[in-house]
Amino acid sequence: MKQDPIAVIGGGLIGLATARALLRRHPSRSVVVLEKETALGQHQSTHNSGVLHAGLYYKPGSFKAKFAVEGIRAMTAYCRENGITHEICGKLVVAADETEVPRLKTLFERGTANGLSGLRWVTQAEAAELEPNVRCVAAVHVPEEGIADYGHVVRTLSAEIERLGGTVRTSAGVSRISRDGVGWRLETAAGDVHAAAMINCAGLYSDRVARMAGETPPCRIIPFRGEYFFIKPDRRSLVKNLVYPVPDPQFPFLGVHFTRTVHGDVEAGPNAVLAFSREGYRHRDISLRDFGESIAYSGLRRFIRKYPRQTLSELRRSLSARVFCASLQRLVPNVERSDLTPGIRGVRAQAVRPDGSFVDDFLVVEAKNAVHLLNAPSPGATASLVIGDYVASRLTM
Repeated sequence: MKQDPIAVIGGGLIGLATARALLRRHPSRSVVVLEKETALGQHQSTHNSGVLHAGLYYKPGSFKAKFAVEGIRAMTAYCRENGITHEICGKLVVAADETEVPRLKTLFERGTANGLSGLRWVTQAEAAELEPNVRCVAAVHVPEEGIADYGHVVRTLSAEIERLGGTVRTSAGVSRISRDGVGWRLETAAGDVHAAAMINCAGLYSDRVARMAGETPPCRIIPFRGEYFFIKPDRRSLVKNLVYPVPDPQFPFLGVHFTRTVHGDVEAGPNAVLAFSREGYRHRDISLRDFGESIAYSGLRRFIRKYPRQTLSELRRSLSARVFCASLQRLVPNVERSDLTPGIRGVRAQAVRPDGSFVDDFLVVEAKNAVHLLNAPSPGATASLVIGDYVASRLTM
């Protein structure tokens, strides 16, 4: 008797990595990936800076720390084995003034505790040798970090899933979920799917999918847009590789930074401004449902009341390229407004609790014949292979 498949909802990096892990763990089972877009990896998976994160920032013992350290090594090996463009170029995290030095020391201690290789504290003079145009009082050099072509990773994972006997369906957004005996009935735009089990990797919509399946998520997804600028080609020499600030401890975001990409560009950004749509890549992208749900949510209102300065600052930086440039000048004083041209934009799926706090780590909710990944922030792309294997391991049938 033919078994119903295991359904993975979401065709981004983590959804694809989860499907791959399921097929490797259970070669006799069928697996189907359901993606609502006409192509895979159209949101967070490819609308990011393309960085391979090594685990500098994350609290030792957290999922983030474990997944980042294991994930960068797994992703680097995967890129190497499959001919995917990548480079381990190193990153410089800089303290722009003395007030940031204690926080930089904390990052150094975290990275050391997390087992990063070659991590070193560098002086102002040593930092200038690595990045001549950077201004700082001290820095940490992270030699393991790098860049990768995540779009190519998406395509490679999809092809591997099909080679392993899985199925990938695009234009198959899930609109309703109900119990079907011991399994599930998923109503999609491409027809109904009867699944023995399901895994929710829906990213920006993961909380809604969980609610459709009868769960009560302990958080809600709030979309934050990240906007980038490109550095004009004749000014790309301003940075050699990756230059990051010491992050604001109040925000779960890393702050605007400089990133060299595998395609030869240099990106500057992103900011983190509240979006009016879960796919709000532009200011004029407004979803009344998304915005209404966000603003009615006690968690967002409490967050804004607690952090009005950061909320307003991010909005100003979104509306003014001059303000955006001023943030970049704290790291590289020679960058000018005229050096910047509009770049990519992405939307982060940030899980927020009712009390206004951000869910700071990966969040997995398990149910009968189901697993819901409700928060998968950075280093989600870097660690997607490891996360996918972990999520697949949590499924019980």
